[in-house]
Amino acid sequence: MKKSFQIGAAFIGVIVGAGFASGQEILQFFTSFGTIGIIGTLVATALFAFIGMNLTQLGSRLQTTSHQNVIYHICGRYVGIVVDFVITFFLFGVTVVMFSGAGAIFEQQFNIPGYIGSIIMAIVTIATVTLSVQKVITLIGAFTPFLLLLVIVITGYSVINYDFSTAEIQAAVTSKNQGAPHWLLGGLLYVSYNIAAGVAMLTVMGGTVKDEKVAAWGGIIGGLGLGLLLLLINISMLTQLKEIAAVPMPMLFLANNMGPVVGALMSIILLGMIYNTAVGMLYAFTVRFIQPDTVRFKGSIILFGLVAYAASFVGFVTLVGTVYPVMGYLGFVLIGAIIFAWIRKKKVSHVVEK
Repeated sequence: MKKSFQIGAAFIGVIVGAGFASGQEILQFFTSFGTIGIIGTLVATALFAFIGMNLTQLGSRLQTTSHQNVIYHICGRYVGIVVDFVITFFLFGVTVVMFSGAGAIFEQQFNIPGYIGSIIMAIVTIATVTLSVQKVITLIGAFTPFLLLLVIVITGYSVINYDFSTAEIQAAVTSKNQGAPHWLLGGLLYVSYNIAAGVAMLTVMGGTVKDEKVAAWGGIIGGLGLGLLLLLINISMLTQLKEIAAVPMPMLFLANNMGPVVGALMSIILLGMIYNTAVGMLYAFTVRFIQPDTVRFKGSIILFGLVAYAASFVGFVTLVGTVYPVMGYLGFVLIGAIIFAWIRKKKVSHVVEK
């Protein structure tokens, strides 16, 4: 069970990057719809757990070192080519978003130019990705418990200090920050693009375990943990929807309201979660093309990392609002293929049992 929790923590670490932990993604896809967005988080939780279970289990069964084998297994030869291309492209795109998010935190919290924060994150990420996959998985999951603890504290503080008698949540809702035209589509899109980005590392993590059940439980634990974070962050931001609507890092804003020490802690944890995702995405992107643990692999990491840093100057909020929704729509193909593969496996198992 220890290995399952390790995979679960790493699953959360890969998915919870700049947009998630900062609250910007959750603001656009859940909170901006008002209280109905809470139902959206529950739908997302169920999907995260189900898809996480299937992907880690498949990774274990195929003993994969790259997402390519799993994608072709569940999508087939022709659709697999398209899905593989899309996932690989967005692995790089999410790396860019993480570098940009690091710059936004340094600028908002420490008044340090964003490009300096981005280059620091790029250097640390590149250095880490040169390690072995087992070390990468361990490092990715390291910050997850601290984030959960601080999010629980911020949520508790926000709810306790919220005046429910003068609640105007729905009055604060506008379409300006909405990442989708409907709350349910927002929830589905959110899972879709996160899974499209996370599928590579999820399958690689599953491939490090030979016991399929251990791998599957890792996916379930990670999915439920993501859902809990989603729900807590959404509730805390609903209490101050008017105030956070225009800030790039809403959760950092709420933490600073509690005091400078909490704000500083949240900044450090946010940077840790950004680091988690950046490492996972850059590793998965590079291993798709180059065999790991080689000199060529390390050289490619440096090249890809520098290109991602250069692309991060587009801007954090702009990247979240454009890259992620497009990725989400394309990710529906992947989710559909995973569900179809699961149904097919159940039918085969039923026939065999008979």
